[in-house]
Amino acid sequence: MNLSQKTKIDLHIHSKDCSDGKKRLPEIFEEASRRGIGLISITDHDSLDCQESAQALARYWGIEYLNGLELNVSFSHPRYRNGKPIPLDFLAYQYDIHYQPLVQKLQKLREYRRVRAQRIMEKINEALTSDKKKPFGEDDLEAIEASVDGSFGRPHIANYMVKKGIVGNKQAAFDRYLVRCDVPKMPLPLAEASALVKGAGGKIVLAHPNDPRGTSLVSFTKSLLEQQEIIRETMLPYIDGIECWRSVRDQTTVESYLAFAKKERLVVTGGSDCHQQPILMGSADVPLYVAGQFGIKVK
Repeated sequence: MNLSQKTKIDLHIHSKDCSDGKKRLPEIFEEASRRGIGLISITDHDSLDCQESAQALARYWGIEYLNGLELNVSFSHPRYRNGKPIPLDFLAYQYDIHYQPLVQKLQKLREYRRVRAQRIMEKINEALTSDKKKPFGEDDLEAIEASVDGSFGRPHIANYMVKKGIVGNKQAAFDRYLVRCDVPKMPLPLAEASALVKGAGGKIVLAHPNDPRGTSLVSFTKSLLEQQEIIRETMLPYIDGIECWRSVRDQTTVESYLAFAKKERLVVTGGSDCHQQPILMGSADVPLYVAGQFGIKVK
């Protein structure tokens, strides 16, 4: 397929089937076709279970597809936060979805996610008891799990607490219980994540490096030059690229990271990070030359 000059590219989308999106894969691809997206990637969190279905749907709708994945990595730097690690997100593309070391690692992450949820529930029960409220039982955990379409996480617990009338809204659940009752995720170092993705024949890309409201290097510093120095010092042996374009328009960040990527000979990608609430697919100004980095010809 040759992508026309009107074609859009979106390499960062989450589904309800395998992650925390609000729409299922068939709805995503129908909407993508309607919006003129010609190259797409489903990048669900720590899951590749939807990739074969996404490939089939892409063929049905005549859309080019890149296997995608978003990995949450534990990252630290000795000059910042006293060496305390922060979470960062990395995107994987064009990898072999049957590469067993990657498949097995993701399975371990999923298994630990349930153990983590149980430990969080135990801590929440202690807090509920302290507040003279009825603690959760096994039936509550089962009810929460039944509500999960993709990856089990704290937002599902928050939604259940709202449903049960324990708190008035999702933010209150985090503020009152989930932040102080948190349990660390299974750590995934960048070196390991990189080895898994590259071992599977894929490319690994630092996601939204300057996102002020998400997991990003902003947790270390707001300075773009300092962020890029961190990448230069500690990440270049492990990464293939940088996500430069997002739905949020920030031309200063885009231009700065494009110049950095060019200097360091990194690939550049972009996407909406769409969870479909609202629907943002195709809203990032990703240029067509991005497709060529993955061997997809454009006019």
